[in-house]
Amino acid sequence: MSKIRLFLVDDHKMIRDALEAYISEDDRFEVVNHANHGEEALQRIKENPDFDILLTDIVMPQVDGIQLVKRLKEMTYQFKIIALTMLSETQHIKKMLNYGVNGYVLKTANQSEIIQAILDVHEGKSYYSPQVTNTIMDYLRGEKTSSQKVVVDVPLTRREKEVLHLIVKEYSNQEIADELFISIRTVEAHKRNLLEKTGHKNMAGLAIWAVEKRLFSDI
Repeated sequence: MSKIRLFLVDDHKMIRDALEAYISEDDRFEVVNHANHGEEALQRIKENPDFDILLTDIVMPQVDGIQLVKRLKEMTYQFKIIALTMLSETQHIKKMLNYGVNGYVLKTANQSEIIQAILDVHEGKSYYSPQVTNTIMDYLRGEKTSSQKVVVDVPLTRREKEVLHLIVKEYSNQEIADELFISIRTVEAHKRNLLEKTGHKNMAGLAIWAVEKRLFSDI
């Protein structure tokens, strides 16, 4: 089986070297490139985009991780992106999710968690450190106190709104299907349509968008 090819972006060489060392202990992975900051990463990606997952820090000189993923969103690429950072504040998580990262992992994570994040993202799943998930949920719960209604600027069908409502309430695909008496395949189709209409790449970013727009009075 071919190895999962990784690209590391971090302005601290010691962190890059340590990360590469213990990731490389697992023969399922291979670090094929690295960069000191976003500008260097963009140049190297243009030269050779042939890898599977980009792991990037956020705080870096010249072009930081947020600007890096924002600029990558404007490009066509096949690799997945994991934010690997010390930053657990809501505003950083929101921006990275909205720009389409597939995972958000804190540098305080142990080796097994980082490896699990890489494996999950490579399989097409999302991965967020528990503290990141808690931050997202605290943010969502905190929005309940606001009663102001904001007009939706994206046209959604009645069924799409119903599916989105249940997504924000953390229903699984099966639970959404059971609640709305539709098939799981139909649920997945609605999710794809919602992501396309709103410009998001994952469910976490979509849920945050729905809460920010105050689409639902009970959320």
